[in-house]
Amino acid sequence: MSFKTILAVVGAKDAVPDISKAIELSTELDAHLSILAIGTALPPIASDYPVATAWIEQRQAEINALLDVRQNAEDMCRVNGISFDTDYLYDDRFILENNLSMRALYADLVLLGNGARRDSDIRKAVIAGTVFDAHVPLLLAPAKWKSSLRPKNVLLAWNSRAEAARAAKEALHMLIEADAVHVVIVDPDSSYFKNGGEPGADIAAFLARHGVKVVVEQVASGERSVEDVLRQHALEIGCDMIVMGAYGHSRLRERVFGGVTASILEDCEFPVFFAR
Repeated sequence: MSFKTILAVVGAKDAVPDISKAIELSTELDAHLSILAIGTALPPIASDYPVATAWIEQRQAEINALLDVRQNAEDMCRVNGISFDTDYLYDDRFILENNLSMRALYADLVLLGNGARRDSDIRKAVIAGTVFDAHVPLLLAPAKWKSSLRPKNVLLAWNSRAEAARAAKEALHMLIEADAVHVVIVDPDSSYFKNGGEPGADIAAFLARHGVKVVVEQVASGERSVEDVLRQHALEIGCDMIVMGAYGHSRLRERVFGGVTASILEDCEFPVFFAR
């Protein structure tokens, strides 16, 4: 699918680089850009009057910061002459997730920049509202990334699960245009209910029928975590984007025990395209 509407989620801190990357992507694709500045509302304080006043003042200060980000985003979009709209949300996590889910329904791609990504509350709200609830692809934009949705060297993290297949299909037009797509399987299991007799062969054949220039790479973890293996292999092959499925296990299990998705979300210097 082509990306004609991008929803960029930014926070109150370090928003300008995130907005700049979103504008660069929308310009590259001639896409409409929706910029949403969000903040997690402070929980109410039930105490005496002076403390309540301080809480109200801090809450208003955070809202004002988001309004400044929104205004700055409007100015930057106008200067660049793109199609855009802007808004802001300041509420508790549950309301944020629901609003993000509704807005993501009308976007082809959600963009999460490095500034917003460093805020754990925003990061969790975005994942819950977009990837889980709206089932819309999410792109992580690291600080040093030269914004482009036309990667030349792609790492597709493959584990023979539905989430990975969904990610490959959502990213298919990017994979077709890439010079090389590395289907990477960490510690392949050739049993029937795992990766099959020839791990990676089925997805490679599927992609090749679409004209994707694909190579299958089976990698041993050597007792390292899967996420560390993926990051290291991405560095070794010089890839400019990772495509992967998000949360193969239940969200509750991932929250309790962590997981590949959680680790990549928190720390990865490569742009990552998630789908579920």
